[in-house]
Amino acid sequence: MNQNSIQTSMHTEVLSDILKAIDGEFTAISCYELLADQASNADIKKRILEIRNDEIRHYETFWYLYISLTGKEPSPKINRQCPADYRSGILAAFIDEQETVDFYHDIARNTDNPVVRDTFTRASADEQNHAVWFLYFMNN
Repeated sequence: MNQNSIQTSMHTEVLSDILKAIDGEFTAISCYELLADQASNADIKKRILEIRNDEIRHYETFWYLYISLTGKEPSPKINRQCPADYRSGILAAFIDEQETVDFYHDIARNTDNPVVRDTFTRASADEQNHAVWFLYFMNN
């Protein structure tokens, strides 16, 4: 395999990962709205909506990044159902946020594009913060 083939393969993988990240953010936005509506008090609802706003920002950033790299608009889709009850939803959100931290770090490591690397490194820090909040909600 020559160097161009390796670079093309890595570029294709990163683009695929960006699409997966767009779908994940799209799903989280929908789910966190439901969780906020089920929150036990106004402070938790406010925090979940703040997390949701971060997810909207990530979604929009990834959306524009994908367009800038491909010239094409992505077609986001819900990639999993949000659990119907609050406790299960909070647990699922915690697990998803933790897994997303690793996924975003992988994307950042697998590219030589500094914009992609910086975008996903910053987003992974937000996701880790979200996971801590969801862990807090689970324990209260």
